[in-house]
Amino acid sequence: MGTEKISANEIKTKNRQIIYNYIRERGSVSKQEIVVDMQLSLPTVTSNLEFLKKQGLIDTSGKIKNTGGRNATAFSYINNARMAIGVDITANHITAVAVNLSGDIVCMERRRSDFDLENDAYLREIGEVVECVKKEAEIKDENLLGVGISVQSLISDDGEYIKYGMALNFAKKRREEIAAYVPYRNRLVHDSYAAGYRETWTNREFQNAFYISLSNSVGGSVIIDDAIYEGNTHKGGEIGHLAVVPEGGELCYCGRRGCFDTVCRAGKLAAYTKGSLEDFFRALDDGDETAYKLWDEYLNHLACAIHNVRMLFDGMVIIGGYVGAHVGKYMDDIRERVDARNPFGDRAQDYLVECRYKVEASAAGAALFYIDEYLNNI
Repeated sequence: MGTEKISANEIKTKNRQIIYNYIRERGSVSKQEIVVDMQLSLPTVTSNLEFLKKQGLIDTSGKIKNTGGRNATAFSYINNARMAIGVDITANHITAVAVNLSGDIVCMERRRSDFDLENDAYLREIGEVVECVKKEAEIKDENLLGVGISVQSLISDDGEYIKYGMALNFAKKRREEIAAYVPYRNRLVHDSYAAGYRETWTNREFQNAFYISLSNSVGGSVIIDDAIYEGNTHKGGEIGHLAVVPEGGELCYCGRRGCFDTVCRAGKLAAYTKGSLEDFFRALDDGDETAYKLWDEYLNHLACAIHNVRMLFDGMVIIGGYVGAHVGKYMDDIRERVDARNPFGDRAQDYLVECRYKVEASAAGAALFYIDEYLNNI
């Protein structure tokens, strides 16, 4: 069977991406460095640099000092040349972030607002939060790649409507309804997928990983070879509905009893301190006996889930979500509990980590899908 011939346009696009990514990684380079390191011809490099400059993706105002001869032009990466906006919709807040081509959050707007997709004023507020971030980040219409909207729901194959959204009342809502006042290209993203994608996007160690989101509801995402594995019906990573309490378990929002969500959602801890997770961890730090008992039980369930994930996927495991933002000082304890279950002698210290991104991971992750799309088609 013969190999397909690569067209001239495909070669041109590939060379452009190679050159652009080289500049992104290095920050600032000379034309000669690109020619030598990428092993491309001078005319190829020159024409592609001209294209990238015309697109406003690189800057040529700087110079690279030489010890002899004239200083070379520095071709520098402009990380804010394009941006995407991510929105995260939760029970009590609407949050939007502007994310640049490096995956950095440029600015953020977070408003307390009770979830209600039946209320036109609430839908308008989603649009207002997007506009606020767009204005603050000074994003021109032509430089806005799109708006990713993170939702606590399973999404249809075509991304146009909610297939399952019982954690909040998202059920059967369509994208255009949710984004009624977002006048830009937009898409729905499962919140756990978005958060996991955010966590692994800039970290090459996490080529294969499982992200556990411990927030108002419990979710997860599977990352295999740097890509989200969604499964056959977009339910890949739904760790929140593993059956962990065989009999007499608490009723889950899904209608079944004993789901992992019922024992490890953030509310299991925050309920003790009138809904404040921060206050719970303060009480725990202060030696509160009840807080300690709740935490001990919580960690036993969490360690069981982490062990099962490790047995299934044999990759990195990341603890994220609202609780994941607080587990830093307790990681040794969690790892010891996980190690006690492992029959193979794996050390959790080698594969179990806390999340790096503590703030608005789902919102930023939703934006990154547009960043990736752009970078792959530049």
